[in-house]
Amino acid sequence: MSARAYTAIRRMIVRLDLAPGDVIREERLQEELGLGRTPIREALLQLARDQFVTVISRRGMFVSSIDAGELSLLFETRAVMEPYAARLAALRGTAEQWDEMRRVIGASTDLHDDETLLEVDRRCHEIIWEAAGNRFLTDTLDVLYAQSDRVWHLYLADVADTRHAVDEHAIILDALRGGDADHVGALVEAHVRSFDDQVRAAVTARLASPLAG
Repeated sequence: MSARAYTAIRRMIVRLDLAPGDVIREERLQEELGLGRTPIREALLQLARDQFVTVISRRGMFVSSIDAGELSLLFETRAVMEPYAARLAALRGTAEQWDEMRRVIGASTDLHDDETLLEVDRRCHEIIWEAAGNRFLTDTLDVLYAQSDRVWHLYLADVADTRHAVDEHAIILDALRGGDADHVGALVEAHVRSFDDQVRAAVTARLASPLAG
């Protein structure tokens, strides 16, 4: 129940149903999710550890803000860890895993909805993490990706080329099948940095807007 609560509340935060700065109301979450107080409380404590929720003594819990100045820290971390996981996956992955990734990518050919394409992108990353075979790495990357997903919804939902991001996975998949760890690592690093570049451009444009602030 705690894991279910964690997944549901994190999704609400990522999708901005709970926006940065919003007060977390446990009673409302219990009612919306149909869960008791204990799993909700345990989930919120985990979300606080993962920096999605901020606890302020005697004031309560709030959805953590997204500091534009810290975005570079998020992406420089992903730019190291994602390629490392991909290199491991190139060495450890199975034909069955790459067949699944091919099916996921193939099923997205006629998709144009950005939310759905983002789910495809995430699933491709998850398959790579699973193939890497390191649960500590997977747990960390899961949180980092969710934070990046949240940034996408805040800054890029109307401007990002999500179709291109998914198409890049087809090229990454070919390299994974070939088992070339260094090539795969370079491709995944470029994939992550492309997202970072889009975020930087969107944040810069927003800050430069006369409506900013």
